[in-house]
Amino acid sequence: MPTLLRLATAADIPAILSIVRRVVPLMQASGNHQWTTDYPNEEVFRRDIAQGHLWVAELDGRVAALGALTHNDQDPEYAQADWDATEPALVTHRLAVDPSAQGHGLAAALLQQAEVLAAEQGLRMLRVDTNSENAATQRLFPKLGYRFAGEITLAFRPGLRFFCYEKQLG
Repeated sequence: MPTLLRLATAADIPAILSIVRRVVPLMQASGNHQWTTDYPNEEVFRRDIAQGHLWVAELDGRVAALGALTHNDQDPEYAQADWDATEPALVTHRLAVDPSAQGHGLAAALLQQAEVLAAEQGLRMLRVDTNSENAATQRLFPKLGYRFAGEITLAFRPGLRFFCYEKQLG
């Protein structure tokens, strides 16, 4: 488990970008083109940090994983999913684990943090989506109690299909 889960700061940007640079080629080699060399980028992460949405997990004193934990900021296409789009939810985006730190439960720890935040904020629903080619997250989300809520397409990511998952708390 991580030694520390905390909100990211601007000082974490180099470590975050380094993780993304290592993750993207592995994703693409496995047929998952959800992320590219252009996305997610420094501007996206700086916005996440400014909004207080970006969390990091440290392992052995270094940033080893990240995830943006946001509120119902989903594009209209998410209404294609089998869920009530009007129900407020905490949504996980941009979840990544440094390849050298995989197998330590960091993604699960960040998703657990989403549950903690949702409970603190009186939200009952958690949501996340993943590229249809991302086999790792498709195994992880159901293990953590998320139900498959359908497949969607996104206009700003043409040619990709996304699987949606939802978890109801308490």
